[in-house]
Amino acid sequence: MRDHLYFTYIVASKSRTLYIGVTSDLHHRIFEHKTKAHEGFTSRYNCNRLVWFEQSNDVNVAIQREKELKGWLRPRKIELIQFTNPTWEDLSADWYPTSTTSIQQPVHLIHSTQQQVFHPERTGPHALSPGVPKKRCLLFGEERGGGKRRTRGCFSIVL
Repeated sequence: MRDHLYFTYIVASKSRTLYIGVTSDLHHRIFEHKTKAHEGFTSRYNCNRLVWFEQSNDVNVAIQREKELKGWLRPRKIELIQFTNPTWEDLSADWYPTSTTSIQQPVHLIHSTQQQVFHPERTGPHALSPGVPKKRCLLFGEERGGGKRRTRGCFSIVL
């Protein structure tokens, strides 16, 4: 049986508007928040800074934790964030080669079997479109034994 990881996370805007979510691919989901790939709350309020997350091997536990956190009052959520991240730093700040807002040319994004192109001049759901990756890619993910990079659950960016 394959091991899966699920993440409950909180992203915030610079003004500390909070969004709580759950995902099986934290790197990809945060990239979507940063590039405003989907219209909605996080793109409207610019919630793109990962300020807290926790992982679980059980999707039901992760979903239950998301529901629990959404039921908390704001002061308790802030206390949770400040316990592990007192300066509210973006925990995903070094996950990408450059600021996603400073990308000036289309970028190929490969996620699992899904291939998309990020267009910096577009916003919302139109920022990503189907695409074909080029040969040279930068792979992002966790380093595994033997110096090999994890490719499943990560993505590649082609500049």
